[in-house]
Formats: sequence, C-alpha cells, structure tokens
Amino acid sequence: MSPISLNHILFISTALFFIGMYGLFTRRNMITMLMAIELILNSVNINFVAFNKYLWPGNLDGVFFSIFIIAIAAAEAAVAIAIIINIYRNHNSIDVADTEEMKY
Repeated sequence: MSPISLNHILFISTALFFIGMYGLFTRRNMITMLMAIELILNSVNINFVAFNKYLWPGNLDGVFFSIFIIAIAAAEAAVAIAIIINIYRNHNSIDVADTEEMKY
C-alpha cells in the first residue's frame, strides 16, 4: 500500500475549505453558517498536520497548532451558540436577514 501524497491531502483540504466557504456565503441559517466555519477551520487543521508530516517530520509544531485551533474553535462554537440562542429568544428566528437591528 503506497503512502498518501501531499497533493492528495491538500486536495481534500481545499475541497473542505471551499465547501465551507460555499456554505458560509449561501446559507442564511446561523447554525449552518457556524458549521461552515467549522469546516474551514478543519481544513486549516489538515493543512497544518500535512505540512508538519511532510516538511518537518521530526517536529510536532503542526500538531500543536492544530490542538490550539481545536481549542479556539470549541470556545468560538460555545460563544456563537450562546449568541444564536439569544437571537432566537429575541426574534424567534435564526435567519441572518431577521437580525437587521444588530447592524447599528
């Protein structure tokens, strides 16, 4: 069985990134937008680990960056879900178009 090349890993990471961007720009539901942001962050984690494995196999810098990003993403998700729940309580909807008063 041959090892997976860096090009294959970068292709998967790029696909995840653009799926996340598509979901972020086309969806109006805040929960779906949050999931799209998580996809983007996961594609960055894949890049960190892949470049760490292929460029500096003896170091664990990419793995530590990935663990840091996972911790930040968990905190970001907790705060975002709290904001979404608060918006739902005030507006009875989590559609982005219904939050016009938050612009100012």
